Amino acid sequence: MDLKLDGKVALITGASGGIGRALALEFAAEGARIALHAHTRADEARAWLEQQEWRDRALVVEADVRSTTELEAAFNHVLEHWQRIDVCIANAGVWPPENAGLHEVPEERFRRVVEINFLGAAWTARSFLAALARTGPRADGHGAALVFIGSTAGRFGERGHADYAASKSALYGLVRSLKHEIVDLDPYGRVNLVEPGWTVTHMARPALDEPGAIRRVARTMPLKQLARAKDIARTAVWLASPSAARHVTGEILTVAGGMEGRVRWEPEEIDEDAIRKRLLEE
Repeated sequence: MDLKLDGKVALITGASGGIGRALALEFAAEGARIALHAHTRADEARAWLEQQEWRDRALVVEADVRSTTELEAAFNHVLEHWQRIDVCIANAGVWPPENAGLHEVPEERFRRVVEINFLGAAWTARSFLAALARTGPRADGHGAALVFIGSTAGRFGERGHADYAASKSALYGLVRSLKHEIVDLDPYGRVNLVEPGWTVTHMARPALDEPGAIRRVARTMPLKQLARAKDIARTAVWLASPSAARHVTGEILTVAGGMEGRVRWEPEEIDEDAIRKRLLEE
């Protein structure tokens, strides 16, 4: 299937590793020109890009997604280089590995997570829409595409990570609002959200390496397996396609093996007699 991404310009935030690199590889395989965004790991991104055969149709831009000024400069650099941006993948994010109840989470951690995961995504979208306002829609009718990378934590919550879950659930409001705003700039523009479950990346690997972690995670899924970064990337590429997903906007597409929530209690922790007694009492 021709996804009509050949020659399109795709900007990917958080492209220095994990899902970001997988996104770059998948867009490159479709013939796209790629702007790889990075912040603290920009040198790693450049070194990795130098090893790729498609490096001549890619560049690295630096910005802290918490800074509207830095993001605008990065987007402007891409516009100067390629004159437009057709696809934007708001992928940059953080997940603190330490479990902590909300009453224990340091204010600095909570603010950082929300500022990167939610505000960073919002500012990324803001810069993309501003770039689209400058360039206007494509003459061929291939609509612009904005894709957010969320998390099943935003749908189900995540014990010990309320900051992360809150930052990802807030993306729902962005998607459902911006699907109406983007068409004011491009009548065929689309906005969607990919919602991964547990995915094997450098960010998640320490948690998954804990004894019994994979078993606990797999208990929540009909498909007893973990996602690979490429599984998430390929879904995002499909949503970005102006041919394959031309009539898909405002949607949340979950890629989590059928997950319906994380197991909260182990079987031995459930006291069925106490539950039955409480039912009778009420």
